[in-house]
Parts: sequence; structure tokens; C-alpha cells
Amino acid sequence: MEDKKTRFTQAIWHITQVLHDAESLDNGLSESLDIIIGALRSEAGSIWLLDEESDRIYPVYHHGPVDISGITIENGQGIAGSVVQSGESVIVEDALADPRFTHSVDDETEFMTKTLVCVPLKSPEGTVGCIQVINRVDGGSYDREDLALCETMAALATAAMEEKGFLFMPNEEKEILISLRNVTKDFPSGDGVAHVLKGVNLDVYKNEFLVVLGESGCGKSTMVNIIGGMDFLTDGELIINGVDFSRPTDQELTNFRRNSLGFVFQSYNLMPNLTALENVQFIAEIAPDPMPAEEAIAKVGLTERAGNYPSALSGGQQQRVAIARAVVKRPQIIFADEPTAALDYETSIEVLSVFEDIKAQVGTTIMMITHNPEIAKMADRVIKIRNGRVSSIKVNLHPLSARELSW
Repeated sequence: MEDKKTRFTQAIWHITQVLHDAESLDNGLSESLDIIIGALRSEAGSIWLLDEESDRIYPVYHHGPVDISGITIENGQGIAGSVVQSGESVIVEDALADPRFTHSVDDETEFMTKTLVCVPLKSPEGTVGCIQVINRVDGGSYDREDLALCETMAALATAAMEEKGFLFMPNEEKEILISLRNVTKDFPSGDGVAHVLKGVNLDVYKNEFLVVLGESGCGKSTMVNIIGGMDFLTDGELIINGVDFSRPTDQELTNFRRNSLGFVFQSYNLMPNLTALENVQFIAEIAPDPMPAEEAIAKVGLTERAGNYPSALSGGQQQRVAIARAVVKRPQIIFADEPTAALDYETSIEVLSVFEDIKAQVGTTIMMITHNPEIAKMADRVIKIRNGRVSSIKVNLHPLSARELSW
């Protein structure tokens, strides 16, 4: 059986390689956090970075069941803030009994921080952030060896940030559009029950590009279907624009889908007997405040093909019509489920560029499910679903454009 010393040595080697080889330091730091959490056999962890202008710290990379990506803490407040301000590492054996512990996040969820280790990220100019690792899976406390491993990771991470010229520019504060709290979903399965969602906690912000990653069967599509009113949660709370949608009426669902949502799927679902423009006009006619169908077609670059039927369009062009059909309603959010899965690379980039433009020009929130981790590099945030829960959240400090992606 692998001993602790061997496990920690392998973790340090792995982190060193990841930080050295990562094309994006965002990805390198996020992956390093996953490695350290695994090596310490912990439930959660986060990397916080300091914004000197506001003197606040932000959780930029997070792994665990609680969405803390919208939280900021004043430097010096809480355990993370005190570590950043003092530059001193700490082991906390009982977080709830620690006067520095700010447990407001936990009030909204069932997750409880019991014990943690927190170490500063120190550069020659001063402390730039900290790393927190929370709750050993076996329920035990952290020890000096665990602390030393975290401090080694912190040193490696800070060195990589200096070497690669890492610049932390915090995203502006976001307004919450959708909030899920302890959302569960059960399905009948044979003689029993399949627990597909097991307590999802997530906030979705206005005008963000959110990518959802996860293996088949992890629950990501079920989560999006519940938000989109195509399925219903078993338990928990779903708040949309400040309104409780946990148990919506049929009329509330109809109005929400008609007025606020756009859908783009892997299969284009165009009506074959209508032209591209007519497919978009059909949706515009049932929306309360649509943009002109011609404008929506122009936004996806298909003005010259507006009179063509779907059979005369390529796969990428059909998907762009599907995006125009979604955006013509001026929706608050567009759900895109594997929109590039059936497309080749060049066509995928064209389609992703359209999503990019829609977010910038219209201000629509885009929530995209994909199996392609490369697409995650253009997102504002990346959510990973595993076994029916949010397993990690990463804020992309420097999202790539669609044209910069490669696979």
C-alpha cells in the first residue's frame, strides 16, 4: 500500500510538471489544486488571490461542493484573509470554534468546514494570496507533514506565477441570475431509485459564459434541464431572477421558456419545410419583444443564406441558424448542450465564435455543456460535475477567444 511520504513526493513531482508544462497558468493552478486535494485526501480546497487595489481576496480556483466563486473577503478577515495579511501558515483543527472563521457560506448549504490547512502564496513583493485545503475525508486533523506539502505547492505556484508573468485582474462583481441550493433529482430505477443529482449548489451570473464539464451520466444535462424547466427537481431550491422556481406552475414555466430562454442542441432541430429566415421568424412570432429575424440571421453571419432550406445548408450553418433562433427572443440565458459535437474543428470554431459574439453584443448568459475541455478555455467560469454534485469551480482569469482554441 502506498505510504504517505511516497504519495506526497509524487504529488510534488506532478505539480511541478503541471505548472511547468501548462499552456495556461489558469489551468496549471487549477490542476495543481486538484492534485493537492487528492494527495491530502480532502473534501475541498481553494486558491485565493489578493487584489491590492480593493484590498480584498477572491477565490479563483475552487474544488468542492459549495459554490464560493461569487464571494470576496476583505484582506485580514476570516482565516484566509488573516493568512494573507500575516503571511503565516495555519492548521485549524476546529473551524467553527475559531474566532477567525467566517461560516456564512455554509449557512446556505449542508457542507460544513470542520478542519483545514491554509498557507500563504508569498512573492518577493509580499503575499499575493493563499491556498486552503478543507476536511480530511477520514475525519481526522491535518498535521505538520500536510502543512509542509501545502507550503511546497504554494512555493511552486508562486514561482510559476512570477516566471510566467501571471496578472490577477478580478472580474467585476456579478449579478446572480440563477441560484441552485441543495438541488437533488431522483429517478425510478427498477425496484429502486437512481439519485442523479445529490445536492447541487451553484450560482449563474448575468452575462457570463459558463461551461459545464463532466462524464456521461454525471448529472450535468439533468441540472440544465431543471434550470430550463424541462424537468423538475426532487428537493432543494431553484431561484431565477429572485423568483422561486422550485415548484413552478405550468403558466410560470411557459412564460419563462418563452420570454427568457434560448436552447441550442447537438441536433439542430430546424423545421425542414421552412427557410433559415422562416425558422427564426417562427420563434420571433411567439416572443414578447423579439429582435427582427433578419437581425438575428445577420448576427450569425448568414444573411446571404437566409432564403435557403436546412437541406441546402452545411451542419455548421444549420447550427448557426439554431443559434439565431435562440437569440431572436433576446433571452436572458442560452442553454447549449454539446452544440459542436457533430461538427469538425473549423466549423466548431465558427459556431463558438458566434456564441462569443452573442455574449458580447447582446449580453446574454451562455451555459454550455460539453465533453471537450478545450472549449472550457474560452469560458468565464468552468463547472465540473461529478457523481451528481459540483466537484470544482474555476474562474478563467484570461479566457481565450474561440479562434485561439485548438484540438
